[in-house]
Amino acid sequence: MPPAALSVHLAIGQAYSWSVFKAPLESSLHLSGKESALPFQLAIVMLGLSAAVFGTRVERNGPRWAMFTSLCCFSGGFLVSALGALTKQYWLIVLGYGVIGGMGLGIGYISPVSTLMKWFPDRPGLATGIAIMGFGGGALIASPWSTNMLGAFGVVYDKANKVVAVADTAIATTFLVHGVVYAIFMALGVLLIRVPAADWKPAGWVASTRKHALITTAQVSAKSAIRTPQFWCLWIVLCFNVTAGIGILERAQPMILDFFSGTSQQISPVVAGGFVALLSFSNMLGRIVWSSASDVVGRKNIYRFYLGFGAVMYLVISLFTNESRILFILCTLVILSFYGAGFATVPAYLKDLFGTFEVGAIHGRLLTAWSTAGVLGPLIVNAIADSEKAAGHTGPALYGTSLHIMIGLLVAGFIANELVRPVASKFHEKPAEAKP
Repeated sequence: MPPAALSVHLAIGQAYSWSVFKAPLESSLHLSGKESALPFQLAIVMLGLSAAVFGTRVERNGPRWAMFTSLCCFSGGFLVSALGALTKQYWLIVLGYGVIGGMGLGIGYISPVSTLMKWFPDRPGLATGIAIMGFGGGALIASPWSTNMLGAFGVVYDKANKVVAVADTAIATTFLVHGVVYAIFMALGVLLIRVPAADWKPAGWVASTRKHALITTAQVSAKSAIRTPQFWCLWIVLCFNVTAGIGILERAQPMILDFFSGTSQQISPVVAGGFVALLSFSNMLGRIVWSSASDVVGRKNIYRFYLGFGAVMYLVISLFTNESRILFILCTLVILSFYGAGFATVPAYLKDLFGTFEVGAIHGRLLTAWSTAGVLGPLIVNAIADSEKAAGHTGPALYGTSLHIMIGLLVAGFIANELVRPVASKFHEKPAEAKP
């Protein structure tokens, strides 16, 4: 089952490597930076919306239907984008990658999660960490692969890795290959995935032996879950944790260049690119390490760690600014590990609170917090940096206000996590209505 889940998440994790296409698209179609970012931004928005809208259907129709639908949308989005790149119609790229592909992201993201938790009821944090780790690690495969394909098909780079020429069919061919290869890769998951029998459990495992205070034996429907304060507390927790992480992730390369520009620790664009790769690795590793740890210490405690220690890391950056390059890198790596871990741990947190009845549908609705954070995080960091630059500021001064805002958001998320309590019995399904 884990390979089945990874086949989908490693594929749709390509979304994190969209920046590879930005410069070639800007050169080929004469786009601005904001315009070239639109497909990615729209894809993240559609991820949350489609997960919320189709979450209940995913639960009803099963993971195979969901993974096949994700395959069709995600790969089909690349094919539509290829047509747009070939005909120089940018709106087709936005439609293909942003809308159609974004729907594939949302449905594919939630499709294997509840299934894995049913196979691994004794280690739900580990199970979801395995799957969602693939989404964080997808860019480690897609970024070099896409860059090499673009170069092979006619995108020419200078010594500073800036695009100087783009062949007419280079981007279209790269999109086409992505669509075909990812369809084949994701099809493996469609063929492998299975749902366990209703009475299945690991040999020798007894549920009560690994219980924590918030773990319920009752079941709550998706419709009832969104009426509980626990759901909205977790929505705030996820939204603010993601906002704090994605604000760094989206602007990582220019941020580290700005921080140490003109100092004795000034770095090159190549080293800055390595920093981005390190962040991606930390994002991926945090999803499996911290999520697995939550099976031992409990979900509420691990989120106290993500949010509380994350705020401390932001505070350290704001206090020491560019005094130490190593300290800056270590703090951002920790923040990004918590960013990834937040995604991987939240499905198990939902299972603890609401049971397995419609946990996939509940997870889908919660992912609207990701859509919000995907807009909020980059908006905060970029808007403030642009404003500070216009005022004549440079270096760490471009980000001081953003760092303090992120600290405030993480503290607010910490408080929301503290407010999480067991779900009231009035929201529980009657035994005859709930499914195993």
